[in-house]
Amino acid sequence: MSKREEYEEKTERLLLPILERFQFELIDVEYVKEGSAWYLRAYIDKEGGITINDCEAVAKQMNPILDELDYIEGSYTFEVSSPGLGRPLKKEKDYVRNIGKDVEVRTYRAIEHKKEFCGRLKAYTDQTVTIQIEEDAEMTFQKSEIALIRQAIDF
Repeated sequence: MSKREEYEEKTERLLLPILERFQFELIDVEYVKEGSAWYLRAYIDKEGGITINDCEAVAKQMNPILDELDYIEGSYTFEVSSPGLGRPLKKEKDYVRNIGKDVEVRTYRAIEHKKEFCGRLKAYTDQTVTIQIEEDAEMTFQKSEIALIRQAIDF
């Protein structure tokens, strides 16, 4: 396991009890470098959406834990954020939440001369994603072919 994965996993374990108290859901944790700076980000959500005050409340409880345990080498910025409307589906719970909803799929390589597909998420496995693209037509993609999958946003 890489340092990045260790940091993300430990942060996730520490965040879960805090989020349970607020009845928030942990969507993702990422430890990423942008430019010369490192960021530890927690993406949280709740029914009806997350507010800036929700993010602040979680950060206020998590910051002292991060300072006390000091398990991340070097300096970084800790951020708590809403995942936003266009968040990608990454984990099983993301797929479960979106079964029956319209999704956008972008592939690394063209399939039938296209790289972007829209349809209703019908099924998924560890290896595949199936969408209904027309009333009587489905497409199944290998997850390894998918560059991005997210809920379709209809304005």
